[in-house]
Amino acid sequence: MKKFAALLVAVAMMFTLVACAAPSAAPAEEAVPAEESAPAEEAVPVEEAAPAVEVGEATMFEQACADLDKLLAPLPEMPASDTKLAALISNLSNSFWVTMKEGYEDTAKEYGVSIDVMATESDTDTEGQLQLLNDLLVQDYSAVALSPLSLVNLISGIVAANEANVGVIAVGNGVDAEALAAAGGSISAFVTSDFKAQGTTCGEYIAANTAAGKALVVEGTPGATQSDARRDGAKEALEAAGFEVTVVTANFDAQTAYDQAAAYFAANPDAVACACGNDDMALGVVRALKDAEMKDSVMVVGIDCTQEARDSIAAGELNASLAMSPYLYGRAGVITMLKVMQGLEVPETVWSPEVLVTAENLDLMSDWR
Repeated sequence: MKKFAALLVAVAMMFTLVACAAPSAAPAEEAVPAEESAPAEEAVPVEEAAPAVEVGEATMFEQACADLDKLLAPLPEMPASDTKLAALISNLSNSFWVTMKEGYEDTAKEYGVSIDVMATESDTDTEGQLQLLNDLLVQDYSAVALSPLSLVNLISGIVAANEANVGVIAVGNGVDAEALAAAGGSISAFVTSDFKAQGTTCGEYIAANTAAGKALVVEGTPGATQSDARRDGAKEALEAAGFEVTVVTANFDAQTAYDQAAAYFAANPDAVACACGNDDMALGVVRALKDAEMKDSVMVVGIDCTQEARDSIAAGELNASLAMSPYLYGRAGVITMLKVMQGLEVPETVWSPEVLVTAENLDLMSDWR
């Protein structure tokens, strides 16, 4: 298990563009502490991956900042102080999105610009998110970063943004490239992670550390880019290792995951593992297993490595979580929007760092966010 975890730490953190440096025209500041090959349906082609992060005495986040500072050049110049940016994210009941909001706001402050970060009431409010986008297009924003709730729900709004000369990038979740092109729209860049590879990593970790048997895969919201890709990656990896896989839907909700897991493990007391599409659901599964006095016999892996997930790993409950950096998502979003506005070259796909976190490397994640 240690050998496998060490290998994941060494290879999983390949990425292309995120920043921890001050703007090129600003005085140097102290670094800010920090949080798929892409599926065919995603919006943009894959860029060449950056060199793997070497893990030494620095924390994971410090090392990521040092390496990405070099990869980000050229940084955008300090923009006009009246520059207005906007970002649309998912609901703020999930700490992942709260941390991304902090990344957006801190980086905008660093560059001396304003940013309004807006969120929907739920992960499934696709129409409400489109309305938010349409509303901000009449409020004089220079650029907007979007995290769509589905592959298609914001397409009409993106077309309207293009027509209004508002810069558009996607962050985290993608847009259906064919549908967007057919509608006459485009985005300038896509800040994302390899979502299917995330699911694959979780499935392979389970397979390497648990004898094959019955396994549960808990997906988020069907149709959401990251949800479908993580589900497919985990399911395929587990089935390839000889597991008998059942998939249930929990819409990224902890209580729904609890209910689904309680029913599944009551009917399948010999099941040995569960891979979840995010940490909220994973912690719901852990709670269900604890209530059923089954946690010691079932491995549970999540994605996001939220603070709650890290606490659970430290307590010996959650076995692992794939760490993404929502804070760096937000930073990359602001910097990429500014580069697009200033006509600087940006890669079509911007990969964000990630690493599988277990009890063995948890101490290196103290400032990751």
